[in-house]
Amino acid sequence: MQDRYGDGITMDLLIRPCRSVLYIPASNPRALEKARRLDADAIIFDLEDAVAPDQKETARTRLRELFDSTDFGPRFRIVRINALDTPWGHADARAFADTGVDALLLPKVDGAAAVDELAAIVPALPLWAMMETPLGILNASEVAAHGRVAGFVMGTNDLAKDLGARSDPMRMPLMTALQSCLLAARAHGVIAIDGVYNAFRDNEGLRRECRQGRDMGFDGKTLIHPAQIAIANEVFAPDESEIDHARRQIAAFEEAEREGRGVAVLDGRIVENLHVEAARRLLARAAAILKMKGGAK
Repeated sequence: MQDRYGDGITMDLLIRPCRSVLYIPASNPRALEKARRLDADAIIFDLEDAVAPDQKETARTRLRELFDSTDFGPRFRIVRINALDTPWGHADARAFADTGVDALLLPKVDGAAAVDELAAIVPALPLWAMMETPLGILNASEVAAHGRVAGFVMGTNDLAKDLGARSDPMRMPLMTALQSCLLAARAHGVIAIDGVYNAFRDNEGLRRECRQGRDMGFDGKTLIHPAQIAIANEVFAPDESEIDHARRQIAAFEEAEREGRGVAVLDGRIVENLHVEAARRLLARAAAILKMKGGAK
């Protein structure tokens, strides 16, 4: 693929963007209708917390019909089903097993056994896990290692409740849990999405928390309102200076190799193969985001 980033970035290296992952209640027809026009990289169509018990079956039916009739373009489509120990979980899983959605998201995953149960109902779809219970955090590695798990979503509100944690702008009470899940995700090649920021009118607070999640290594952030999409997309995307630096790192390393030098230096810093690998991943993300914009409707 030829693109503005060059440097040999090809389609098989592209990473599907998940910068902005927006929750939309499956019981809200107006929000569902707007979903295909939003700039979110991914949408979690929520049948769980956002839907009242007396609306769950109607919401499931409506959402199934929506997928049969609506093109969401390049957006990642994820359905959060109800837990399998509720009256709705098994029916949710069966309803979307053959709809062509990109993944099913299972809430309150305590360990690999919960994933096994869902995998037996849904034989083909990728499965994502909500990491939002103390036991689930302790078992993060076994969950990430499950062959069907493709993504983690941090459920920071439920986790804070279970921990009895106090609110902290820097999220220090949650840091062990966030890092534990991120380590597990990276060890097993799983997407890792940060938790929500509840004050959807506080743009500076959202930007600060997005930057924190990005700097930790998360792939993107879950969002509760469309107004949060633009900030998440901006923060979790490489900026022009990062893209330029990555390209120059690769060029410096390749020049050093051609000249038979064992060490490449750029701007007074050594450039090793590990830096080049990181640079290529960054350019791959940038190219994937550009491709996503081209395919959005």
